[in-house]
Amino acid sequence: MSDQETIDHVDDATAQTPEEVKREKREVLRNKIESGERRNEERTFADRAREAGDTATEFVKAYPIATIAGVAVLGLAIGAMTRPGRRVGAQAGRKASAFATYATEMGLAYAGGLFDSAGDVARAGGVKVENLGDTVAHSARKAKRTISTGAAQRNDDAKFVSRKAARRASRAYRDLRARLPG
Repeated sequence: MSDQETIDHVDDATAQTPEEVKREKREVLRNKIESGERRNEERTFADRAREAGDTATEFVKAYPIATIAGVAVLGLAIGAMTRPGRRVGAQAGRKASAFATYATEMGLAYAGGLFDSAGDVARAGGVKVENLGDTVAHSARKAKRTISTGAAQRNDDAKFVSRKAARRASRAYRDLRARLPG
């Protein structure tokens, strides 16, 4: 039964009693389960094996490190179950302990070098920030001087233009007055 048919049945169910609706829903669910079982029966073992192989390949490609770690743990677990494996495991444990000590010392030395480098970088960064601050302050002072000089120049220009306009207006007034009788 398709989804549309299911919807149609549910729409028809509004005219049914609650018991009939439940029975109808059970029937729809039963049909879905049966169709799923038929599909599973039609699939062959080869199809399932191919799907499992594809899924495993995708997982290995997506998580290669986790796969390697899982295989290593599985190998160690199987090896620990045999007598020779336990003997080799004890020897490997002693060697691994020595290697772990060596690796820890190397890690501490590397970390110490990183802290020294971080201190050097912090000092160099502080010097660069200080230089940047000096440059910004100098540029700000220079801009202030340029702006104040420009403002003074514009102020002088404005005074000159206003005096010139006042003189012209005064002359025009005198000329008009002289033309009037009286």
